[in-house]
Amino acid sequence: MSALVRTYGRTLTGTFVFLTAAWLLGMIVIPQLFMIERSLWVRQESTQLSLEIDRLYNEVSLLRFDAQSAAGADKPAIEDKISGIEERIAELETQEKEPQKVYTLSNYSRMSGLHFRIFVRTIIYAAMVTVLALVVCYPIAFAVARVATPQAAAFLMLGLIIPYAINELLRVYAWLMILDYQGVLNTFLDWIGVTNLAAKQWIPFLESPAAVFVAMVYTYILFMVFPIYNTLETLDRNQLEAARDLGAPSWRIHWRVAIPHAKPGIAVGCIMTFMLSAGSYSVPQIMTRGTSGDWFSQTIYRQFFESNNWNVGAAYAFTLLVVCIVFIFLMMLVFRVGVRDIAR
Repeated sequence: MSALVRTYGRTLTGTFVFLTAAWLLGMIVIPQLFMIERSLWVRQESTQLSLEIDRLYNEVSLLRFDAQSAAGADKPAIEDKISGIEERIAELETQEKEPQKVYTLSNYSRMSGLHFRIFVRTIIYAAMVTVLALVVCYPIAFAVARVATPQAAAFLMLGLIIPYAINELLRVYAWLMILDYQGVLNTFLDWIGVTNLAAKQWIPFLESPAAVFVAMVYTYILFMVFPIYNTLETLDRNQLEAARDLGAPSWRIHWRVAIPHAKPGIAVGCIMTFMLSAGSYSVPQIMTRGTSGDWFSQTIYRQFFESNNWNVGAAYAFTLLVVCIVFIFLMMLVFRVGVRDIAR
């Protein structure tokens, strides 16, 4: 903080701190607190309340029948009794429409066996997407940072960045057009005689989770490439040359020199890719169209906007958030990096 004050002055530093705090509170802390609070209560709805209301309505009907045949002196008393019962009915109906909030952990225990399997499968699939993205992106990042000439590196970076000028949904739809039943890939296979589109004998790529994996790796590739590239760019070329001069094979150079140096970038890339994949809704929704089973994000969406059960939806969303936080600490433990290393 003192360094910021010396650099920017008290007024500008105070502005930075205020805007940062406002962003954290307004966009992260407060919405998460509301979600946690919503996940911790249920409305206590009682069937006895409905039965009591029905009983009172029946009693009012009988009293009105008695009032029609009652003598003049008895009629006001019956009318007063009807008014009292109607006030009681209004009170009970208000309680029925706005049942009492009861704080409990039951929303977290209401996950059905099917939803739990979807949750576990989503975590496993997100981990597989992360591993696949790392395998694909590490060679690219290393080539751009350490091997390619400046001109070739610029072309490689442009090749990675230019597709991101297009909306994410359009990039996902592009893969849908490629992998669809009569898409580009099946059309090419039909042309070489592997499939027969006229007889509807195509390969159902979209019915496999692999279609989602491919689309997600393409969609989130920059979030894996850039952190690794940023750390590898600071690697001294002399260390690589020294390892080669000492006779180390390429795999050993990467294992003992490049990868240890890139651990913070790899950790950040894995964290960002995993969290984006686990929480992605558009990619699995578009790519599978319901033919390959839901991801947990789709289940959360249905709890909020189809079942209109915001309490259970909040519990599901917070559960996914907890798993993502655990994954962050797991990556920090595996790669032996701290928060300061990740924030560089």
